[in-house]
Amino acid sequence: MDLLEQAFELHDLNHGFVWSAPKRPFRRLTEEQAQSFNQLGFFVVENALDASTVERAIAEIDPRESKVEQYLREQPNRRHFIAEADGISFTTHLVKRSQFLRDLSAAPIFADLCHDLIGPDVRLYNDQAVYKKPEYPKQFPWHQDNGYNFVEPQAYLTCWVALTDATVENGCPWIIPGGHLRGTLKHHLTELGWACREEDGSEAIPAPLRAGGMVVFSSLTPHRTGPNLTNGVRKAYILQYASHGSCKVEHNDRCDDTERQYFVVRNGERVPAPAIQESRSSSTH
Repeated sequence: MDLLEQAFELHDLNHGFVWSAPKRPFRRLTEEQAQSFNQLGFFVVENALDASTVERAIAEIDPRESKVEQYLREQPNRRHFIAEADGISFTTHLVKRSQFLRDLSAAPIFADLCHDLIGPDVRLYNDQAVYKKPEYPKQFPWHQDNGYNFVEPQAYLTCWVALTDATVENGCPWIIPGGHLRGTLKHHLTELGWACREEDGSEAIPAPLRAGGMVVFSSLTPHRTGPNLTNGVRKAYILQYASHGSCKVEHNDRCDDTERQYFVVRNGERVPAPAIQESRSSSTH
């Protein structure tokens, strides 16, 4: 038993998991990226989005995040679950309200990565902007994305896109390489979120990014983000994708909500994001 196996227990629903390496031929992946994803559970893509796309994404997200921030300030203790006013905000399901972000979620770079890393039939699973506010001293705990809602198949895909520079000082992602290979790990709920580990350990590594870069990792890759010790807001947009037919096991909830979990790859081909109906786009939630 290696050190990672000693450090982690398996999730109660994780039975007989076997990790599968990415299958060739690839549309977008390089051999180096494929090897890194298979062995380490992640890789970094520099300049995934150009500056104008990043600027437009921020313009789409900021007004909606401001409403989330105002909501948090009005709550008891200025918190809602793991979100905290003037600390960390989660602005979810933006593709239901922004056609630009909807189209971005199905852009060729994401569709190709989905094809290469998931398969021929892939849906958007979730999208959210996570803003970590200035001088926020708390880290987001070590977790796997599949530790929040146990999805089967367990291995889906997360694209963590930096909208501002993400540095060690302002809360960039940290990764535990190889932590994805055993499937979903046991998590426990803390004040700051679900956690599968308390300490970094010597194997943990940071993944700093310039604005427009992204970390691509498995839903099974243990990761955290550090505190924001700077005077600026660290802004990230997170897009997650799962194979068609995926289901949240504990709720028997299929991941096929037509308003936000649309196909981005079908029968091996890219699929443009569907248009938002007028009644949805006018929503201010």
